Amino acid sequence: MFESIAEKIGNVFRNIRGLGKLSEQNIGEALSEIRTALLSADVNFFVVNNFIQRVKDKCIGTIVIQNITPEQQFVKVIFDELVQLLGSDSMSISTSKRPLKILMVGLHGSGKTTSTAKLAYFLKNKANFTSPLTIGCDIYRPAAIDQLEILARQVAVDCYVDRDGREAARIALSGLRYAENNGHDLILFDTAGRLQIDEYLIDEIKNITAGIQPDEILLVADGALGQEAANIAKQFHTAVPLTGIILTKLDGDSRAGAALSMKEVTGVPIRYMGTGEKIEAFEIFHPERIAQRILGMGDVLSLVEKAQEQISEKEAKELEKKLKKGKFDMNDFLGQVQSIKKMGSMESLVKHIPGMHSLNVNSDANDKLKRAEAIIYSMTAKERANPNIIDGSRRLRIAKGSGLSVQEVNLLLKNFKQMQAMMKKMKSSRFDLASLLGR
Repeated sequence: MFESIAEKIGNVFRNIRGLGKLSEQNIGEALSEIRTALLSADVNFFVVNNFIQRVKDKCIGTIVIQNITPEQQFVKVIFDELVQLLGSDSMSISTSKRPLKILMVGLHGSGKTTSTAKLAYFLKNKANFTSPLTIGCDIYRPAAIDQLEILARQVAVDCYVDRDGREAARIALSGLRYAENNGHDLILFDTAGRLQIDEYLIDEIKNITAGIQPDEILLVADGALGQEAANIAKQFHTAVPLTGIILTKLDGDSRAGAALSMKEVTGVPIRYMGTGEKIEAFEIFHPERIAQRILGMGDVLSLVEKAQEQISEKEAKELEKKLKKGKFDMNDFLGQVQSIKKMGSMESLVKHIPGMHSLNVNSDANDKLKRAEAIIYSMTAKERANPNIIDGSRRLRIAKGSGLSVQEVNLLLKNFKQMQAMMKKMKSSRFDLASLLGR
């Protein structure tokens, strides 16, 4: 996500190093290159022009702060304007109301049904909703009902469907009554989509809206559509009062046009984004963090949050105690490997680290984690607890058990000893893993 535009803007910043001051002449070429980068990322033409003009107005004549180079000042202006463009007020929806009614709308193929389940799962785990309910209001595509039921089971939430229903608005109203009678505190309505916006689709959404009076109307938009996604959002917003947007399929699109056009064109904030096929691949849209990614500054906060999700406070404190005692065995090493795997692919993780967005991390990095797991699983309980007893014959047995070579077993043991030595050095220092993870 955003790799292409990040690389091009990064080149622009490298080319303006050493400027004595910011002037119309010396930033002209840089702004021209940024304009080209944005347009090639499929950002709306008028959005690009307005963005470039605002940057230009702020840069020219600006007094450079002491100890800040003109290049840094230029980057700051770009960053501030990107945040504004993405929607400085964009955050998760308000979740204080119970029950909370959310209407999901969008075109066919945008990922609406999947996003309904993802949002239910996300709010259940992040906003303390105890009894979410998804309601299938797509009367045209039977597979949509089946899909919603399957996804609802996967995320352990209830699902209301009416396979004999012929009016989406009536199904929505019946589902709402069911939710109220059964104490559901979060209600998500999955509606039908079309290949394109038509009068019938809009009328149906208006009827559903009038009947259920939703607290939130979220448009699910395919991020890969670029500026066309922004135009679609504008049409939906004209028909019904959208309160937010969910951008999907951002894991497969490196251009970023939709994200950079949506808020400016529609005035509707992007609330969430889908970053992969897994149910967990769903995040709050943070404009500042996205701007940091685009400018190659990384996104350490999101990386820390991913770590927190995989390492509980109890686990962190237990590991901290072991480290303070100088004990770190192969079981702990295995736990670290598994936590990293759960956080996502190595390719996605390095994108969150400042200066690493352009690093080409291939699938071999993920394979190494899998091979490490296989080797450790082939060890006995005694060998995991005390790797020092692993001699030549044991290494040969472990290699055969894992289906790997003795050389790979030797390399893992070498890496483990290096990590163990590092942990022992931390023993005497004031090391608090829980604090490191932001707890």
